Amino acid sequence: MLVGTEETRLIVLRGNSASGKSTVAAALRDRFGRGLALVGQDNLRRIVLRERDRPGAANIGLIELTARYALDAGFHVVVEGLLYADHYGEMLARLRADHPDPTHGYYLHVPFEQTLLRHATKPIANEVSELQLRDWYRELDLLPGGIETVVGADSTMSETVDRIMLDSGLAGLPAVDR
Repeated sequence: MLVGTEETRLIVLRGNSASGKSTVAAALRDRFGRGLALVGQDNLRRIVLRERDRPGAANIGLIELTARYALDAGFHVVVEGLLYADHYGEMLARLRADHPDPTHGYYLHVPFEQTLLRHATKPIANEVSELQLRDWYRELDLLPGGIETVVGADSTMSETVDRIMLDSGLAGLPAVDR
């Protein structure tokens, strides 16, 4: 079932914990303005549902439903989160297949050692141990088919946002007064 229009943009940001996904998503919204919806896995899974990340969990459908709703309402959408390929891949494939282009996927790749350093600066640093981070970390957990652009740790937040704004065409679109 088609979702959104050729005018709406769907952007998927994936990567390990502390790779910068939420920061990049927020910066995209700040740069673009109104009319860009952020669909954050952490918010829907941990805050709304208070659910563990596991295959078949309810948050997977909620992420899809929320993204579809926003696209159909005329919003550009950024779906961001760890979004493990084996848990979320089918849902993301449906979204991509049902959304007329342009759809863009990015995998923010940060080596584990840098993940630890970045994690230490986060508010939840005392709640999540190095052992938990190691358990969650997946090296280049890419979706099949080469549909994601890998963005390395050497890309600054500003460079990453610039790239996504240009690649997706958001840079040339006006914000929506909502």
